[in-house]
Amino acid sequence: MSKSDNKAVKVINKGPLGFVFFMAFIGAAVYFVHQSHGFGGFLLAILKACVWPAYAVYNALLLMHA
Repeated sequence: MSKSDNKAVKVINKGPLGFVFFMAFIGAAVYFVHQSHGFGGFLLAILKACVWPAYAVYNALLLMHA
């Protein structure tokens, strides 16, 4: 590597939004796991916690269309 190879890493800070999304995931996981039964229900609850924002946006768009 020579001195002319100046490679810089650009760090982008978008604020505390990542923390908010993480806390929303944890809250959804607790909600869905509380309603689940057994190991299969636990796995399904974690999957639901990952994708619940898609359902929320879908239903919001349905309400806007009606």
